[in-house]
Amino acid sequence: MSEFTFKAMIMQGWPVLSILFIASILSITVIVDRFFAYKRAWINAERFVGKIMKLLEAQGLNAALAYCGQFPQPVSVVVQAVLRETGDREAKERTAQNAMQGQILELERRIAILGTTGSVAPFIGLFGTVTGIIKCFIDMATHAGGGIEIVAAGIAEALIATAIGLFVAIPAVIGYNYCVNKIRRISGEIDVAVFHLIESTGVSRE
Repeated sequence: MSEFTFKAMIMQGWPVLSILFIASILSITVIVDRFFAYKRAWINAERFVGKIMKLLEAQGLNAALAYCGQFPQPVSVVVQAVLRETGDREAKERTAQNAMQGQILELERRIAILGTTGSVAPFIGLFGTVTGIIKCFIDMATHAGGGIEIVAAGIAEALIATAIGLFVAIPAVIGYNYCVNKIRRISGEIDVAVFHLIESTGVSRE
């Protein structure tokens, strides 16, 4: 297939392909953004809480809160909320859950774009293919003696939309699964570490 023919196919299907191109740019942007966001959000939650428990025992609540203030990561936000809670264990657990939910919502920002792109892009490509095949049959009816060349060119032009739709959807689905698994891992580690903090007698206030 010549470069001219490929360019001609792109030009013929530009309404659908332009939508897929925009979706691809959006999904790649979200994947890169979330990758660095999760990299910034993760620290060793167990080690962090262990340090907090030592500070509580040795220097008291204010020192622990001051240490937490040095870290913007989700585990620090949740720990600060637990330390500031003056109620009983049930109240601390409820506070931890509420704080963790807020952090999860922040980690989940924009990943709906990936899920939507991964689900919709193949159908957009399929729509382009269907319209291309309809056009191919119209060309066949118009040029009854055109031969196999007209049919082959029309089918190829139609199928490129489906191929590009899959090309856009696959990275989006991979990126979405990466984000979901990363959020699950970060939140799980925080849940375990904060549970140990609540269980510890070092949560007592001064």
